[in-house]
Amino acid sequence: MTVEESWPEFLPEKLQQQGLDLTVINASISGDTSGNGLARLPALLTKHQPDYVLLELGANDGLRGFSPKIVNNNLSVMIDNIKSQNTKTILMQIQVPPNYGKRYSKAFSELYPALSKQKGISLIPFFLEEVITKPEWMQKDGLHPNAKAQQWIAEYIAKELKKIIK
Repeated sequence: MTVEESWPEFLPEKLQQQGLDLTVINASISGDTSGNGLARLPALLTKHQPDYVLLELGANDGLRGFSPKIVNNNLSVMIDNIKSQNTKTILMQIQVPPNYGKRYSKAFSELYPALSKQKGISLIPFFLEEVITKPEWMQKDGLHPNAKAQQWIAEYIAKELKKIIK
């Protein structure tokens, strides 16, 4: 799927429909881990000086079996760095597939709400449950939404952001 087909590309229009006029900068890189994001964050904050950062990282860490403690630490440092720039952080919930085992899946799932509460930041609930139940919205790998799902994802994110950004 091309970048032009991904939900961040559709997000500005969906935000405008929600009455939010925001510039969206998609700094994501497919396959990034939280460690990759942590390494890139300082330069991105300096370059763009955002009012908000939507932090959606950790899925690739989980799929690679990284310890939830590593993900928690990386996200925690990122949130602190973002806050130090007087920028608001919005965290997106990530979950791993259940075949990783109950204990790992639970630890991973609980990490995001706990971090949100600890850091006093907003959390957007996990949304892929709505997508993975529609096979026509999923890529053949069964993990990633396809181009057909991207408009719905952008609309979902815009509605959640509207609740947070008043």
